[in-house]
Amino acid sequence: MSFAETFKALSDPARRQILELLKNGRLSAGEIASHFDMTQATVSYHLKILRKADLVRESREKNFIFYELNLTVVEELMVWLSELKGDA
Repeated sequence: MSFAETFKALSDPARRQILELLKNGRLSAGEIASHFDMTQATVSYHLKILRKADLVRESREKNFIFYELNLTVVEELMVWLSELKGDA
């Protein structure tokens, strides 16, 4: 995991909102896009950044791409922040 990519991905409000949407379970790209007033291409760009940071995983089923949170990276980030704070 690259913290630089993780923090870059988390720096954008739209990407944070995508993560919020995914906390309730996996969604298709179209379902994610329906929550935003932006083009499908822009949503795809944000999803690409989240995938590159390993914050989301994608799976393909027929003609759909579904996205879900990768909680492993979130947990690693939380451990690092906790250690930085001195809680560990």
